Amino acid sequence: MLETLLPIVILASLALAGLGAWRRISLWRQGRAAPVALFKGLMALPRRYLVDLHHIVERDRYISHTHVATAGGFVAAAVLTLVVHGLGLAGGVLGWLLLLASAVMFAGSILVAKRRINPPARLSKGAWMRLPKSLMAFSAGVFLVTLPTVGVLPPDAGYWLLGLVLLAVVSGGLAEMFFGMTWGGPMKHAFAGALHLAFHRRPERFSTPTGAGRSTGLKALNLDDDKAPLGVEKPTDFTWNQRLGFDACVQCGRCEAVCPAFAAGQPLNPKKLIQDMVVGMVGGSDAGYTGSPYPGKAVGEHHGDPHGPIVAREGQALLDAETLWSCTTCRACVEECPMMIEHVDAIVDMRRHLTLERGQTPNKGAEVLENLIATDNPGGFDPDSRLHWAADLNLPNIADLGQVDVLLWLGDGVFDMRNQRTLRAFVKVLRAAGVDFAVLGNAERDSGDVARRLGDEATFQALAKRNIATLNQYQFLRIVTCDPHSFHVLNNEYGELGGNYHVNHHSTFIAELYREGRLAFKPWKGGSVTYHDPCYLGRYNGEYDAPRDVLKALGIEVREMQRSGYRSRCCGGGGGAPITDIPGKQRIPDMRMQDVGDTGADLVAVGCPQCTAMLEGVVDATAEVRDIAELVADALMTSPARVQAEEVTA
Repeated sequence: MLETLLPIVILASLALAGLGAWRRISLWRQGRAAPVALFKGLMALPRRYLVDLHHIVERDRYISHTHVATAGGFVAAAVLTLVVHGLGLAGGVLGWLLLLASAVMFAGSILVAKRRINPPARLSKGAWMRLPKSLMAFSAGVFLVTLPTVGVLPPDAGYWLLGLVLLAVVSGGLAEMFFGMTWGGPMKHAFAGALHLAFHRRPERFSTPTGAGRSTGLKALNLDDDKAPLGVEKPTDFTWNQRLGFDACVQCGRCEAVCPAFAAGQPLNPKKLIQDMVVGMVGGSDAGYTGSPYPGKAVGEHHGDPHGPIVAREGQALLDAETLWSCTTCRACVEECPMMIEHVDAIVDMRRHLTLERGQTPNKGAEVLENLIATDNPGGFDPDSRLHWAADLNLPNIADLGQVDVLLWLGDGVFDMRNQRTLRAFVKVLRAAGVDFAVLGNAERDSGDVARRLGDEATFQALAKRNIATLNQYQFLRIVTCDPHSFHVLNNEYGELGGNYHVNHHSTFIAELYREGRLAFKPWKGGSVTYHDPCYLGRYNGEYDAPRDVLKALGIEVREMQRSGYRSRCCGGGGGAPITDIPGKQRIPDMRMQDVGDTGADLVAVGCPQCTAMLEGVVDATAEVRDIAELVADALMTSPARVQAEEVTA
């Protein structure tokens, strides 16, 4: 009986899965066109899935082992089930391999079941709670029906009733694994996720022979195309592979667990946002969502339509505007996502519509953007006062020299008294090392970072093009800046507009100068120190070692916070968050200073003017905040040559 009915069930499941796949692909293709390398992406899929993706999954060893057993066993068992039972090709070792694959999958499903006994709050519940049973049904059912095929049991073993029970078990597993994979359900991520990896919006994120690696710069809008939407207003305005990426979400909640806005009680949960985008593709309500809601927002009160606005001008829609404005663009969600979904790209795309089309940048957002247009800086200061803080420093101007080794990009710290101290300290370091440097002076404009994060792509591109035109007048080997936000924009986002430069963060450059023997330091006699990783230096640009190398050179042994490196908690100063100022239950910088306090450190070293401002704004902070440049400047010996002379005479 099984020999007759099982192939019919398997082939019927495949046919229904094929129809579901066609339907799902049609939903994705309703998005805007996006060029992808179809064949190249498919050929790269095995490596992306087995190496690049698994590298992120491996951060959680339990889930890593579960994923290897369950996913690997399923892929092998599904293919072999089709061959052995669907096509009747059970000769040789195929049947035994199917037994092995289904047994491995069953072992993985036990790990999944164990995880779901008392699941973490970040995991979605609902249909996901039945997943272990479905995995067990498929793997155990396939294992049992294969035993007669390999001769372990006689072909007519059992009665027809047992055969029907086994057929029902296998059918239930097939329904979840194949039918649910394409029509909707917990296994949907397996189908969408594989294609998402193949046709990823940022293929350069994956390992390549040339090691291209990290990709974090926002994609530019074509402002010359009158037909192109300015940002994303409705679900169909996303590119088709962005929509595909939304469907790849496994609802594990790792993004939720690291989101600073969610932890602060602001109305943002990156996992919920991605699921709302899925609702927008098909239309309906978020009432079926079974994970953590946006803080302060009840599940079921948002509704969407594939061709309707994501954020309504009035009334209900998929999202509230304040959800988008809560994001600090720290990329913690993107860094943690085991499916490599680009949450921040989607958020900024939607902000672009609110800013460019509706003019709805909240709180001080409109004022800051107006200042950038009128004065080239967000504070609205007189552009000609950019160097007033350095009147006594006699800074060399590149306009007078034409060519230097290092162009010092000052950034908008020049208008803030606290960050002027950092700049003065860094100038002292450059001069101590004998660096040939100069500044642009009043010709320097805001890099455009805050305009771009707030969604004002037009102002960003205007500032960037003017800066590029200025920079291209001169010759220099590299740009160095104390501001990770300027560093990121100059290094990763100006290139698309024609500005390609070698850019360093000041910590990287100081570390290089020390290695070359151009700096010498007095022994550290201060208290204990911890280090805060700026998001735009670490997660955006992968620079974690240089600041620590500098601190080590100073004789400092860093007391690492629990959340450091790629898992560093944001200070709350990125993405225009201090400007939009969406309230929550607590402040993000207060949480970060609590992390500092937990180390018992007397001082927290930073490398970003935004981080300095946010952390120094914490009331009753237990640690002093100092930029790395300030620590280095205070520790400078007269010169390396003097050190050598003293060693000779000793």
